[in-house]
Parts: sequence; structure tokens; C-alpha cells
Amino acid sequence: MVIKQASLLEPVTHGSAQLNNQTFNHYFLNSTKESLDNYANAMGRAQDALVHQFSNNKKPYSGLSHEEFTGLFNETFEEILPDDESSMDTVLENIGKTILRHSIVVSNPTCLAHLHCPPLSSALAAEVMISGTNQSMDSWDQSASATVLEEKMVDWLSDLFFQRKRADGVFTSGGTQSNFMGLLLARDRYLKRTFNWNAQRNGLPIEANKLRILCSKDAHFTVRQSAFLLGLGEKAVIPVETDSHHRMCVDSLDRCLKEVRNQGLHPFALVATAGTTDFGSVDPLAEIATRAYQHQIWFHVDAAYGGALMLSESHKHQLTGINLADSISVDFHKLFYQPISCGAFLVKDKSNFDFIKLHADYLNPEDDEDTGIPNLVTKSIQTTRRFDALKLFVSFQALGKKTFADMIDYTIKLAQDTAIMIEKDSDFELMNHPEINAVVFRYRAESKEKINDTEELNRLNRLIRNKLLKQGHTVLARTRVNNSVYLKLTLLNPSTTVEDIQSILSQIKHLVETEQRI
Repeated sequence: MVIKQASLLEPVTHGSAQLNNQTFNHYFLNSTKESLDNYANAMGRAQDALVHQFSNNKKPYSGLSHEEFTGLFNETFEEILPDDESSMDTVLENIGKTILRHSIVVSNPTCLAHLHCPPLSSALAAEVMISGTNQSMDSWDQSASATVLEEKMVDWLSDLFFQRKRADGVFTSGGTQSNFMGLLLARDRYLKRTFNWNAQRNGLPIEANKLRILCSKDAHFTVRQSAFLLGLGEKAVIPVETDSHHRMCVDSLDRCLKEVRNQGLHPFALVATAGTTDFGSVDPLAEIATRAYQHQIWFHVDAAYGGALMLSESHKHQLTGINLADSISVDFHKLFYQPISCGAFLVKDKSNFDFIKLHADYLNPEDDEDTGIPNLVTKSIQTTRRFDALKLFVSFQALGKKTFADMIDYTIKLAQDTAIMIEKDSDFELMNHPEINAVVFRYRAESKEKINDTEELNRLNRLIRNKLLKQGHTVLARTRVNNSVYLKLTLLNPSTTVEDIQSILSQIKHLVETEQRI
């Protein structure tokens, strides 16, 4: 029997249909008219759905419960992957009336819960180009012009924070990844210098169980997370006491360092926070840097929140000493107003990236370095990585430094005015005078005997937060301080006004009065 081999030019038969490249062409963005028309229609419909959502919903949340939304979703989308295709008009209409309609509207002036910024329209425009080109930042042949722009942006950021030519960096998904990278490089440099040990090749030595990281007790949880991901366990993290402003206490740090040395342990990293999650507190960076230098340990600054202060002439003094860090985390999806995700990890000495450098012949062959071809994967723990540098660049070009600084300054002033307003109101208790733009407080009317009990106060403040979310008018955060429940206003949005804050406080009072009558 002679089997006839199909020509590459012949269409492939599948069932009763003949398939060729024209069958699928219009599903992708390419140079054909059908493809371009289909893309333009899809993007237009998506824009229409978003515009409809923002023009018709004035609240930060619809108030729908988890159970109610699950039922609505199941009713609208009977199957995740139906057998047959639907028109994009129908798909996006359904998305708009279910998912978008019941999303948290982070750009609303009264959505004030988390370190979650309203994204700039300029950055959203850049997102269209990022997703449309779909370049991956791991190798030059996947991201030629994108590689050059990211290197330019990293050079600019390195100069902003370090003012040092040997500095370098890479864009990351955010503070979690950046903090992990800082502690990874810190660990491996310490093992190399102290024990002449190559962790990349040999794994962890027996001395690893004595490695220690010091940070304030208010540091981000990712310090502990990084410790166990690095094979050291959470026990490797030594929390340092904070002062009355929730900043790392240098006297306590000195005691901890002394105790660690006396116990024969190996402190290899000292983490300072420039903008704690709850209070926005900035540790005394210059003083901590001095201790890191004296003890010859890696100094990492988690500036995911507060790094944007470098753009403000009025507030960048709060980051004095950040240039002394060995590494820095900074997020752009906070006070740089970028869509999630967008961050950077910066190092004072680019040679430290050698601790994570690996080569693969199919991706970043070693001889590329001889020809000067940059493959950014050698600086990252990610392989496939988005071209996020573009949206920050577009935003910088569109707004300029002064506008960025003005927005940051406005939100800090708003937080200060909010703190004064709360402090003057006898129905509330202010927990902090904000260093950046986070205000922690709770409802506590001294005149009402029924709610002076700690447990009752905790119950009431939890209720306030949950009721406001259910009503959909305000989204607040909740935290704990010394086992007491507090509310938090995270004032990142420059569209939020003093009048918005006054309205929220009035809503809280009305809600409590209603609760007391029930």
C-alpha cells in the first residue's frame, strides 16, 4: 500500500470542515483587514463596557454578597468553555453586566482600603500596546526595543535612588518578588564571603540554620515568607521593636544584633521599611545603614510603598539614607499610579546579579555576552515577563515630574488634614499621625458606656467596615493594633477630597446610631 503524504499547501480536514490558516486568521492581531477590523471591534466593545461601568456606577462597590454574585455568574455563564463560539458583542456585554458591574472600583474617591491606586489613563493606553505586542522580556530576540527601554528606565531609577554608576535593576511583579530577590542575593553573597560556599551549585550548607534576618516587627509579611522560601524557615527572622511612630527602634536593633552575635548566629540581612503597610512609617534609614555597614551585612530597603517620595521635593528627605542600601524594592502600582503589576528591584552593585545568573543555549547562550547582546533573564527570577517598563515610561512622558510630585504631595496633605479632623472629633480615636498617606483610627465614643468594652469596640469597628462595604458607598480597610480592631483610610487617590472624608465619618456615626437603636 502506498500512503499519500499530504502537501503542506493542502488544507487539513477536520470532521466535515477544511482547516487552513484563513480559518483562524481573524482571531489574532495581524496585518490582514479582517484581523484588524476584528481587533478594533473587540477593543471598542471592551472600552464601551468600561465607560458604561464608570459612567453609571458612582459607588466603589455594588454591595453584592459572595453568594449572590456566585449565583449571578452561574446564571449568566452556564459553561466556562462552551462548544461553540459566541460573538464578542455578546461576550463583552455579559462581562460588563456581571463582572465589571460588581467589581471593586479602585478609582472611586471612597475606595480607600488598600495600597491599591487608581491607574493613570496614560498607563492604561500603554497596557494596550504591551498586551498587543506581547513581548517577553527574557531575551533580546523576544523584546528588542523593549529591552532597550527597560534598560533606560532601570538606569534612570538607579540614578534616582543610588546616584551610582555600578547600580542596576530589573522590573518585577511587585514588592513580594523584589523583597525575595533582595534576601536571595543577600543570603548567597553572605555564604560566599563567609563560608566560600556556592549556594547556586551546592544548595545550603549546614551553617544555614544559623542564618538570621533582622527587620522591624511592622515589616511586610514577605520578609517572613521569603525566609521560608529560601529554606531558612520563619525562625530566621528576628523582629525588632518599633518606637511610638511605628518605626524601627535603633536601640532595640543594637540589642538584637548583640544578642545574635553572642548566640553564635549569622545575621546576613537587615531590612528597613520605607512605608509600612498599616501606618506608612519610614524606618530611620541612615542609622540602620550605619549598623549594616558596621556588621558587614546586606542592607535591603523595602520602599514598595514609600519609594515614590523620591519624586517629591517636599517629602523625599524622609528617604535620606536610601542610597546606602545594597538593594531596594519599589512598586509603581502604588504611588506611581500604574496598573497592576509593576515594580522594580534595584541593586547598588550590579555584580551581585551574578548570584542568580544562569545560561540556557535555547534562550540566553553565554556567547551572547561576548557580542554585547543583552538578555535580561540573567537578572530575574522570572523567565516570561511583561514589558511593564513601557507604561511607566508613557506615564512619565505624559505627565512629567511636577504633576507626579503634586499628586503625591496632595494625598499626603489630605492624610494630614484627615488625621486632624479625626483627632478633633470625640467620637473617634486616632492611632497615628501619617508620615505618608495612611490614617489608622477607630470609632470610640467615650460618652457611650455600652461601647467602652474592648470586645464590644472590636465588634463594632468590624461591623462598621462590613456594613459600609455591603452598602457599597465606602471601602475601608481593617487592621489590628495591640489586639484592638482599627479602621484604615489609605489615601492614595488624588481625586479624594476632604468632603469625601467628612461624608465617610458621618456615615460611620449614622451607622453606629442605627446599630445602637436596634
